[in-house]
Amino acid sequence: MSDLSQEQIDKILQGISIPPQPQIMVDLQMEQVMPDPDINRIAELIKQDVGLAGTVLKVVNSPFYGLTNKITSIEQAVGILGMNSVVNIVNGITIKSSLSDDAIRALTRFWDTAMDVAMTSATLAKQVGYPHADNAYTLGLFHNCGVPLLMARYPNYMEIMEESYGGSHNRIIDFENTQLQTNHAVIGYYTAKSWNLPKLLCDIIAEHHDCKRIYRDNPNENDKTTLLSILKMAEHICGNYKILGHQDEDHEWDEIGDYVLEYLGFNDYDLNNFKEIFSEMGISPNNYGLN
Repeated sequence: MSDLSQEQIDKILQGISIPPQPQIMVDLQMEQVMPDPDINRIAELIKQDVGLAGTVLKVVNSPFYGLTNKITSIEQAVGILGMNSVVNIVNGITIKSSLSDDAIRALTRFWDTAMDVAMTSATLAKQVGYPHADNAYTLGLFHNCGVPLLMARYPNYMEIMEESYGGSHNRIIDFENTQLQTNHAVIGYYTAKSWNLPKLLCDIIAEHHDCKRIYRDNPNENDKTTLLSILKMAEHICGNYKILGHQDEDHEWDEIGDYVLEYLGFNDYDLNNFKEIFSEMGISPNNYGLN
């Protein structure tokens, strides 16, 4: 996104207060940029939070990473997956605790589907040979981080989101813009930026509902379009249109699905195959008790 003045940014944020970056993320990012990062220091930082350490081990031992032997320590996780991958996993996990609001009951479903999209994105990244599955995972968890902030700010945001997904607008964010003068993609962008996520991920978060333009302007293979395509396929498989939008049809996928599949080298048969595979893994919109 182009540089804006602080006044313009404040207007976009519409009084929304972005939560401060969790201290664990600050500490890990500081260690990452050191001339000689200390893997043991990374592991020690993660181990200070027992719940976080346990979740990291659960993620790296999941079928999505396909490791032969079970990892039993954070040191092993960092050594096998690499420092950047583990830090990205931690970044993704900490967003839930930082943005959750127990008063918003709808967030339970939101976080469940965010985790599903993250895991599905990481798996699809491996399938297409994208070398940074951890980036796909982090993007899957972070891409809608503007949603809970808007839920907390606007009591009627769920109704606005349902209308946004209804298919009568050019882009999902268009209706949000008319109703709120902002949208979850731009709020997500500023959250990710303030938390010092990689610029590539911030830019995709800002534009993840502007896909037709991106496919038109960036038809050649590059990290941005590859990650965006992985994300949109994961969203469709996980049923975001049902879970967040309460729709029976994925109108956004109807518009961009052919582009996504062609770009990633898949077809409709592959897509149905993936839906079955992920459903067997427990990832399906039907798991949320929706009609």
